Amino acid sequence: MTVIAATAIAVSVFVAFQVASELLDWELRNTAEDQLRADSHFLAMNAERAGLAQVHLPPYPGSGRLVRVILPDGSTRTPVGQPALPPVSEHAGRVAQGASADLMESKDSDEDGHRIYTLRAGDGAVQVALVADDSPINRFGLGMLLIGLFCVVGGAVVGRTVARTGLAPVDRLTAAAVRVANTQDLDADIPDEGGGEIRRLIQAINDMLAALRDSRRAQRLLAEDAAHELKTPLTSLRLNIELLVRLDRRGTLETALSAESRTRLLNDLGAQVAELSTLAAELTDLARGDVSDETTELLDLADVVVAAAAQAHSRVPNIEVALDVTSVWVSGRPAALQRAVLNLIDNAGKWSPADQPVQVRLRAEGASAVLEVDDAGPGIAAADVPRVFDRFYRADSDRASPGSGLGLSIVQRVVHAHGGRAAVARSARGGALLRVDLPTAAATARRATGEDTAAC
Repeated sequence: MTVIAATAIAVSVFVAFQVASELLDWELRNTAEDQLRADSHFLAMNAERAGLAQVHLPPYPGSGRLVRVILPDGSTRTPVGQPALPPVSEHAGRVAQGASADLMESKDSDEDGHRIYTLRAGDGAVQVALVADDSPINRFGLGMLLIGLFCVVGGAVVGRTVARTGLAPVDRLTAAAVRVANTQDLDADIPDEGGGEIRRLIQAINDMLAALRDSRRAQRLLAEDAAHELKTPLTSLRLNIELLVRLDRRGTLETALSAESRTRLLNDLGAQVAELSTLAAELTDLARGDVSDETTELLDLADVVVAAAAQAHSRVPNIEVALDVTSVWVSGRPAALQRAVLNLIDNAGKWSPADQPVQVRLRAEGASAVLEVDDAGPGIAAADVPRVFDRFYRADSDRASPGSGLGLSIVQRVVHAHGGRAAVARSARGGALLRVDLPTAAATARRATGEDTAAC
């Protein structure tokens, strides 16, 4: 900015100097020519009264104007001691012969650069000349040079001062960003200062830091909750394995435990391993957040629901699912949506009595695809409804049942990522009713078109 300011001022001073020099030269030339005309008319009047050959020509004073009289025969008279003038030009000779009344000439080609005015007088002509004097322009140029240098230096100083003052918030912002990067301290907000673009930049960085703080806090909570949830199955698994190892080393495995007890113990070990595997998969899914390699595509949500119901039945054959679905097209990630629907069906199947199927309904309602999954179980207590979608949250009545408490949390994350919402209510059969609203493909397209139009 300092260089730009100095360069701009230098160019401005140069252009101003060129324009001012031309104007000054034009003014001086007009003034000199007017003086030459006035002096020539005065000399011509004297020459006509006294005659060209007798008119008095005072001795040259040493400086100033030069005069010359052109006689009818072409000869000339000049004052005593006056420097020689350039020879009479052909055009000036024609003025002396009466071809024209006057002539202004500029002898820029000679050494002194004379400006000569020729005026018809009697049978000849008179000439008054001035030696071109560039000293005023030279002095003016020197003055403009000094002023230009002063302006350039002053402009550079002012530009640097303004630049440093204007960019001081950026320097502080850079220092704060470097400090955050070095200390990893995301709690240190950058002071909101400056104005315009600088303030918006600081606010954007503070928003980014807030988002990073929330992300770090969520990761820490996830790690803490995961450690807590993993502790119980790992402890149970470790105790059962230690019991088997201890009995095997003593050689009393078959005598200490009956065949039925061993079978039950091995089944427990298998169930605990499966629970850990499920928990690890769900933790991985939650830790990834919204990051996915799966692309968004246009799909029929009814196909996703049918596929999820078939998968749930293959995993737990005793789950009976009653489907009532209609074709509703949405824009989304098929695998993520199927995982969410599968979690809803698994959750409902865990509570639904054996003789009561899980009812799954899908319909279009306005600009939304509405999915409802309900069971005939005991339902969700009013105190548990606000936290039913929280990670690892399990109601008191649910703590003894298998599960990680992550299924509904995954459902909510997938639904939110698709621009929808999930809610819980009481089913008409007395159990839990989980409802998911997703925007249809037409609604998503209209919203995207509206956002593009607003951006334009």
